[in-house]
Amino acid sequence: MDAIILGKVNEWLQGNYDEATKEAVKKLQAENEHELAESFYKNLEFGTGGLRGIMGVGTNRMNKYTVGMATQGFVNYLKKVYGNAEIKVAIGHDSRNNSRFFAETTANVFAANGCKVFLFEALRPTPELSFAIRYLKCQAGVVCTASHNPKEYNGYKAYWNDGSQLVPPHDKNVIKEVEVIASVDDVQWNGGEANISLMGKEMDDAYMQMVKDLSVYPEIIAKQHNLKIVYTPIHGTGITIVPETLKRFGFTNVHIVEEQATPDGNFPTVVYPNPEETEAMSIGLKKAIELDADILCGTDPDSDRVGIGIKNHKGEWVLMNGNQTLALAFAYLIEARRTKGIAKANDMVISTIVSTDMVHEIAKQNDVNSYNVLTGFKWIAELIREKENDENYIIGGEESFGLMIGNGTRDKDAVSAVALLCEMAAFEKEQGRSLFDKLIDLYIKYGFYYESLISITKKGMNGQAEIAAMMETFRNNPPKEINCSKVVEILDYEKQIGKDFESGDSWKIELPKSNVLQFVTADGSKISARPSGTEPKIKFYFSVKTKLNSKDEYDKRFAELESKIQGIIKSMNL
Repeated sequence: MDAIILGKVNEWLQGNYDEATKEAVKKLQAENEHELAESFYKNLEFGTGGLRGIMGVGTNRMNKYTVGMATQGFVNYLKKVYGNAEIKVAIGHDSRNNSRFFAETTANVFAANGCKVFLFEALRPTPELSFAIRYLKCQAGVVCTASHNPKEYNGYKAYWNDGSQLVPPHDKNVIKEVEVIASVDDVQWNGGEANISLMGKEMDDAYMQMVKDLSVYPEIIAKQHNLKIVYTPIHGTGITIVPETLKRFGFTNVHIVEEQATPDGNFPTVVYPNPEETEAMSIGLKKAIELDADILCGTDPDSDRVGIGIKNHKGEWVLMNGNQTLALAFAYLIEARRTKGIAKANDMVISTIVSTDMVHEIAKQNDVNSYNVLTGFKWIAELIREKENDENYIIGGEESFGLMIGNGTRDKDAVSAVALLCEMAAFEKEQGRSLFDKLIDLYIKYGFYYESLISITKKGMNGQAEIAAMMETFRNNPPKEINCSKVVEILDYEKQIGKDFESGDSWKIELPKSNVLQFVTADGSKISARPSGTEPKIKFYFSVKTKLNSKDEYDKRFAELESKIQGIIKSMNL
C-alpha cells in the first residue's frame, strides 16, 4: 500500500482517536484493503460549500474527527473576522444516519471555542436553518445533511451571516483555516456546553409565519381549501413542518404518504431520496392516482428540493421536471403580483446558467429584471446582497428542483415552494383549469422550451481524473457541429470567455470562474457540461425550443423536442 496512506492509517491507530474508531480501522486492514485505501488516500475536501462524503472511519470519510476539524477551522476564521465580538452560530440537521451526532459534535466544538450556539432540538428543514441565522442575527450556521445523496453519505454545509452558504472571499478563507488544522489535537472538543441553547417551537412558528406571508391569493385558498394534496417527505425533515404549513395556509385536504412519513436515514422505500428521481416519487404518485388528487408534492431529506406531479392535458399523471416547475412558479409570482397591484418597478428574479431561458423570456415580457448566476443558491444570495438597495427580489430558482421565494431565507426552500405550488394549483382550479393547462398556455405565450439532463458517475480514486479528462477534451477540441446544427457560440466559464464563431467576437463573462462549458447551436439548442461540486459525476444539460401555436399541437411539438434532445445526446457520444 502507498506509504502516504499507510502513514495516515498509523496516525489514526496511534493518535488520540477513540477505541471504536481504531478497531474499525484495524478491521478494514484485515478484511478490506481497497476500502482502507479509499478511506485514507486523501483528506475529505472542505469545499466551497463544506463537506460531503461517505460515512466511516478515515481522513476521506464523514466522521466525528473530520467534522470536528472542519468546525475548528471554521471557528478560527470567524474569530479572525469578528475579533472579540460575540459569535452566534445556528446549527441544524436532517434525518440521515449520524446527522444528530454530527450536529451535536459541531455544536460542542463551537461552544468550546466560546461561541453562543443555537441548536435545533431535533431534525428540521435546511431552509429553516437559513431562516434562523437571519432571525437570530447569527454570524454563521451549519447544517448536517447530504441533501439528496444515497444513504451512505452525509455532509456539512457552512453558512454566513445572511443565511447563505459561503461565497468569496469567505469560502476560500475558511478552506485555508480548515487546512491548517493538522491534527485532532488542534480541536477544542468540549467544555462549553453551557453556551448551547436549543431551538424548537418558537423558531418553527416564526418560520411558518414568514412562509405564510408569501401567499398572494389567500382568498382563493379559502375558496379552494379542499384542494386534494398528496405530500411525501421521502423519510426526511419535511414531515416536521410542511403539513402544518399547508394547514396554516388554509388547506384542509392534505394526504401524507404514510410509507415515507417516518424520518429514516436508511430511506427504506427508495434508492435515491431525491424528488428528481421518478422512483422516489412513485409511491406518492400511486396514492395521488388512487385519490384522484389535484397535486402531488415531494421534498428531499433536508427539504430544500421539491418535486411535483400533476395531471396532463390527457388526464394522465406526470412528474414535472425542475425547469417546468421553475417556469410555473416564476410566471405565477410575476403575473399574480401585477394582477394584484403589488408589483414594483424594480422587481427582479434570478436563475442559473444551466436552467431554462424561458424564465428570462417571462420576465422580459412582463418588464421584470432577470439575472443569471452560477449554479447554486449561494450565488443567488450574493446577487441579492449586491442589488438589495436598488432592486426588489421576488423569486430565484434553478433546474435542480430548487426555489427560493421572498427574503426570509437565503437558500432554496421546499417548504415555501410546496405551499406556493399548492396555491398555484388552487388558483388554476378556481378557474376550472389545471397547472398543466397553465404550462401549455405559458408555452404558447413565451415559447415552447424543453430541457433534459443526463449524469455520468465516475466513482473511486480515478473518478475525478476521468471527469477532468472529459472536460479537457471538450474544452480543447470543442464540437463544430451538434446534431447536424452548427455550433455558433461557446461559453467557457472557467476561462470566463464567450466566443461567437459567426462574427468572431469574444467577450469576458462577468461571473466567478466555474468549470462549466456551454455550446449554443444555430437552431437555438444549448448544451451545458458541468462536473458536480458535491458528487463524483458530470452533468450534461440540454435545452431546446420551438414555437407552439395551440394546445392541439402540443403532443407533436413535444415529440419533436424530445427527439432533438436524443439526437444531441447521440451526436455527442454521451
